[in-house]
Amino acid sequence: MATIDLNADLGETIDGVPTADDEAMFSLISSANIACGGHAGDGIAMRQAVDRAARFGVAIGAHPSYPDRAGFGRTVVPMSAEELRCEMAAQLAALRAAGADISYVKPHGALYHAAGSDQQQAAAVVAAVADLSEALGRPLPILAMGEALRSEAVALGLPFVREAFLDRAYLPDGALVPRTMPGALLEDPHAVATRAVQLVREQTVNAIDDTTIAVDARSLCVHGDTPAAVEMARAVRRALSEAAFDIAAPW
Repeated sequence: MATIDLNADLGETIDGVPTADDEAMFSLISSANIACGGHAGDGIAMRQAVDRAARFGVAIGAHPSYPDRAGFGRTVVPMSAEELRCEMAAQLAALRAAGADISYVKPHGALYHAAGSDQQQAAAVVAAVADLSEALGRPLPILAMGEALRSEAVALGLPFVREAFLDRAYLPDGALVPRTMPGALLEDPHAVATRAVQLVREQTVNAIDDTTIAVDARSLCVHGDTPAAVEMARAVRRALSEAAFDIAAPW
């Protein structure tokens, strides 16, 4: 049976309050992107996420961001390349200190998009991941969809794993519809599940104008804080199973 990874952003507590049903989501996914304190989360949330990952057999990914708790990591924070590299290193270290065996790294929010298109931002993020890879003695993959991150990862010998988003709308150029625009979030579990099957079978996704975009993704994302995220993840698992695809981490 063919396999596909299903990931979700979790451990995203704000002042100790969860933004998602982490217990339910961990039971449905194969990889968890754990907030490292930059945009959300804290030491307690990270340790809880590590425990849940062990209980459910889920791979742990680091989910670092700009230091932007006020904006949930969705605001670009001006930083030099060295400042950003140090910030990434500190967040990765925080997750390791919580007991995480980090399998991959996926930037969050504004950093995800900035580093995906800006070579300097990408270089800083990838350099921090390369530093950790050297310390661990194994190359850590980067999970993302931006060309700048891909090229920097390849240059430093790190695997790049492309993902697709099940609960976010796409523009015709392959970028995500900004959250400030109408229709940016998909809310229907059935539509999300249908998209998942289309992505794994045909390597395509329909943009917001209904044009078809080629997307060769090895991992599919449902955001933990998306409304009806649990119902979406359950519908995705069911639809993929019926289509003869198994959910498993590639790390």
